[in-house]
This record gives sequence, structure tokens and C-alpha cells, in this order.
Amino acid sequence: MAPTDKRTPNLPAAWSLNRRRFIQGAAGVAALSALPSSFAFAQSAAKEAPDLAKLVAEGKLPPLAQRLPENPDVVQVKQVGRYGGALRRGLRGSADHNGILKVIGPQNLVRWNVEFTGVVPNLAHKWEVSADATQFTFYLRKGLKWSDGKPFTADDIVFSIEDCAKNADLYKATPSQIVIGGKPVVCEKVDETTVKFTFAAPYALFLENLATPLGQHTTLFAKHYCSQFHPKYNPKVDEQAKAAGQSDWPAYFRSKCGDIEIPSRWGNPDRPTMDPWIIKEPYTGGATRVVAVRNPFFWQVDQQGNQLPYIDQVTYSISQDVESLMLDVVGGKIDYQDRHINTLSNKPTLSQNTKRGDYRLVELIAANAQQVQIHLNILHKDPKMRAMFGNKEFRKALSLGIDRKEIIELVYLGQSVPYQTSPRPGHPWYHEKLANQFTEFDPAQANAILDKLGYKKVGNFRTHPDGSKVFFAIDVIPTLYPDQVDVLELVKRYWADIGIEIKVNTIERALYYTRGDNNDHDAASWSGSGGLDLMFDPRDYFAYHPQGSRYAIPWALWFTSGGKSGEEPPESQKKRFALYDQARGTTDLQKRAEYVKQMLDLTYEAFETVGICLGVNTFGVCRNNLQNVPDKMPDSWSYPNPSPTLPAQYFFKA
Repeated sequence: MAPTDKRTPNLPAAWSLNRRRFIQGAAGVAALSALPSSFAFAQSAAKEAPDLAKLVAEGKLPPLAQRLPENPDVVQVKQVGRYGGALRRGLRGSADHNGILKVIGPQNLVRWNVEFTGVVPNLAHKWEVSADATQFTFYLRKGLKWSDGKPFTADDIVFSIEDCAKNADLYKATPSQIVIGGKPVVCEKVDETTVKFTFAAPYALFLENLATPLGQHTTLFAKHYCSQFHPKYNPKVDEQAKAAGQSDWPAYFRSKCGDIEIPSRWGNPDRPTMDPWIIKEPYTGGATRVVAVRNPFFWQVDQQGNQLPYIDQVTYSISQDVESLMLDVVGGKIDYQDRHINTLSNKPTLSQNTKRGDYRLVELIAANAQQVQIHLNILHKDPKMRAMFGNKEFRKALSLGIDRKEIIELVYLGQSVPYQTSPRPGHPWYHEKLANQFTEFDPAQANAILDKLGYKKVGNFRTHPDGSKVFFAIDVIPTLYPDQVDVLELVKRYWADIGIEIKVNTIERALYYTRGDNNDHDAASWSGSGGLDLMFDPRDYFAYHPQGSRYAIPWALWFTSGGKSGEEPPESQKKRFALYDQARGTTDLQKRAEYVKQMLDLTYEAFETVGICLGVNTFGVCRNNLQNVPDKMPDSWSYPNPSPTLPAQYFFKA
């Protein structure tokens, strides 16, 4: 049974029902295809923004009929909007690139519907899936163009997968979203607007994975532009890379073409994209703002034939602290923002100033299982630390030494319950034992365990069996998760009471990732995944994500590389990986649930990460004159809000 604590955030009944339907996946996979458009689009009726019409009149831009595909994506907007304005948002520091992605992208073959219950057509207007879910054929909209006006075709997709994502120099391991059964996908061109993906084993969740940010590789790289930075197409690229000050061609490629989650994706105005807005003022070191302007070749229209986006440009001011962002919001200088300000401690201030700032609050429905997940580095480079963190009893002692109820009251205003990790209460895969193990506050038992393990107290703090002091740091990104800093400071106090000394290591996001990539961290905190989106982000249930599973990144590298790099994991991890592969490969909901249950049972037995409390619903702020923004939306990395609500159809009323 789910927790009955009155503070447990309840999911709306419709949300829970939709999630159940979504979890069924491609039950009718053999007949699965995109929904037909309800609007018969006539290019002669198409309309465009005044600034683009002016360029057409001046001969600087082709007419709209030549810029749109024959069958553009027709968005049924709540209100037909008006053109104009700049959407103002805020970024934090020099590595907040996902703050850009979550508005401007991703733009893939499919996208999430607004409810986060299934996928709908996007760059592909329809698709076919084989009966065994091993082959997916996508039909692109005819006449699609990159932001520089060049055709977008099946060649771009084949290039992005075969030449880039599967290139061992560019990627240490082929991205897991296009790997099943230990083998990467084979991507083939059928004709100019048809592309086929073939997998070695059934992959019932491929469509849904394409809708997540990490599934973007299929449409990320324009062949006509990015091939000039690739040795297959440019034999001189290595010497050109060195002349440009880059260490090698992969670094040169990324500096020009970016990748899913790196700042350089937004640092080159010349890089062609399929996004509604394209970079004009880039995200580079020392920048104080980022500006993206309307893509004149964007391929969506509203039901009256008006080309989207309605809004002229998106501007991101770059702040160094949350206080500056809060002042901008209260002062009416931000049009839509949730990232960085959506902590419960900020809610009273923002609620009290809605009239002053002329904004309203938007509800964000939590998808994550865990508000704060502590990843102790089980594969630490130091043998003593590895032995300590790798001991389940040591992790149990630390967990029992945390007063979660006090944390919830002080940091989250009582709006949660103690929780480890599990699909959220109300989810059909909720795992009570996993969610609640070792969440009681029992410092006496914690001390007894540590004594038994040989970590003796010398003065106030404990030592390793060899007599050296027990001490470690927990990396945390204050610009991304300010609440986690407060939580960890309390954890530091609780653990000091049982003789364990730690440091709360507040660092920038770029350094956080670098330390993790090099396995240089002692421990790290993050928000837990897999609350409502387990099948798309299982990083807390086994070492799935080479950056996200920070308790055992070398294991994750071993999985994603097919054993070519990283460190071989134990049998429990291997079994979980295999069960996950079976779960995402089957279209039978009952079988999928059985596989996931076994995977969660093994996670329970291993107890590899330490959680604090169930992820809480938060909020965003939206200026009152900004229209077509939903009053509530899911909050998940897999559903990179607000992107699936289509900011291209937001507009400012007069």
C-alpha cells in the first residue's frame, strides 16, 4: 500500500489513469501509426510574421510557400495568437544549457503529447512498426528545411546515427537510447523522406525514447554542415582542428555542432537546426545574455495557417545567483520561469508578489521519485573509500542516521514524506519496501553498525580500520538545486552526531560533470529519477546513465560500451540491466510489470543510493499577458517542460 500520510502529494486521478495507459506502451505495435492531421492545410492560406514578410518583400527570403513543408505540423492552439514580443527567461552561470533546451527543443521525429501519456507526430508525419517491434519506418514531412534553408532529409538522420552517434571517436559508447540487446541500431535511408531503424531485439519503447531529450541524436546534426568537421567527409579535419585551437576532431566537431547536453550546442549561430528559434547571441564564456530569434523555415502552423512561432525571440539573461532571478521575477522582468526559482522556500515570496510582478503561478507535477538522492561513489579510486562506500551496512548506517522528518519540515514545509526510491505512490509499479527501507531515524542503531564495521570513534569522529580519519565530500550544484544544499547541511549535522564528517562541496555544473566523468568524486547529490518515468530514466535502479548513475559510473560505462570500457559490474547489476532490456522490449504490459518488479526487488536488496524524501510538486511563474501556457504541466527531464507544451504557440496578448 502507498503511504497514507496526509502530506503525501496526490497525483490527480486522470494523471494516474493516463500514466497507466501510457505504461502499456505500443500494445498494438504492429498497426501503430501517427494520428492524421485534423486540418487540411492549404499553403496559399498560410500567413507569416511581419518581420519575415518584410524580408520576403525585399527579396532576402523565399516566400512562405517555399519555406514550409507540403504537410506542415498543424498545432491546434487554444487561442490563435498574434505575432511579436520577446519571451524573457533567466539562466544561471556558465553551464545552464538545459535551461535553453527545455524551451527551444528538442525537435525529433516524434514528441510527447501535452499530457505525457504518449507520442504524436513531429518531424515525421507518420510511422510504421513491425509486429515484433524490431523495425521502425518513419515518413518525414515533404519539404522540411533546416534553419539555413537547406533540405532536411533521410540523409541527415542516417548521418546523425551512423556517422556520428555510432562513431567510437565521437562517443565513448553508442548512446543507450539506440542500443537494444547489446547492439546498436542500424539506420537506413529508404528514399529522401523515408528512413528505417532496425534493432537486434524488440524495442517497444523506442518511440517514447525518441521523445525524451536523450533521444535527440536522430535529428541533431545537419549533414551538409556538420560533415565538414568529420574525417569521413573531410580528410584535413584533424589539422583544421589544431589550427582552430582544438585538441582533436571530436572536440572541433562538438565546438561547431554541439551535442545534446553541452553549452556549445547553443554557442554557434551558424549551426543549422530544426528549432522554432535559432541562436543569434550565443551562449559562450563571458556572455551576459543569450538571444534566439525566429526560425523563418520553422515547420509548424496553427489551425488557421499562421506559421509558428508567434513570439519573435527568446532572450535569456544570465544571473549568478537565485536572488537576482527572484528580483527579476518580482520586478516583472521575466515572462516564464520555473528553473532555479521553484523551491518551496521561494513560494511564499512569489505568491505575495503576483500583483506587483503581474504574473501567475503554474503548477508543476513532480515526476521524480526522490527530491534528494545521495550517490556514494561505490567505485571510488581510493581502496579505503571504495571498501567503505561499497559496504551495504555502511550505507544503511548513514541512512538510519538522517532525520528525514525534520528535513521535510524545515526545508520542504512539510510537503513530502521520507522516501528512498521507487515509482511514486499511485503508480502501478509502486514498490513499498524499496520506497521505505531504512528511512526511520535511528542514530543508536547507526552507531552500533559503524562500531561493528570497525569505524571507531576517536574524539568526535570515526576512523577507518587503518586509523586514518573518515571524511568525504558530497558534490552538489547550488545553482540547480539550492534546496539540496540546505538538505545536505542538515545531513552533515546528523552524520557528525554518529561520528561521520563530511563536506558539502558546492560546485558549478560543468565541474560537477567533469568530476563524475573522471570518477574523481567521493559522493554526489541529484534529484531521483524513475518516479513516473522509470522506463525512460532508470538511473537510480541500476547503473544506466554514464553521467547520472553517479554511485557507479564505471559500471554504466561498461553497460553502454558493451564491456569495452568502464568496470564490469556485479551479477545483481547485470540482472537488472537484462530485466530492463526485456521490459522495454516487450509490448505485453503484464510481462513488462513482472520484469520491472524483479528489477526493483534487486534494487531493494542492493540498496546502493540514499534517498531523503518523495519529490514534491513545485511551480513556475508566468506573466499574465503570456497566453496558451497550461495552468499545470508535468515536471520531468524525460518530459523537458515546458517544451512539450509547445512554446512556439505561446503569445503575448495586446
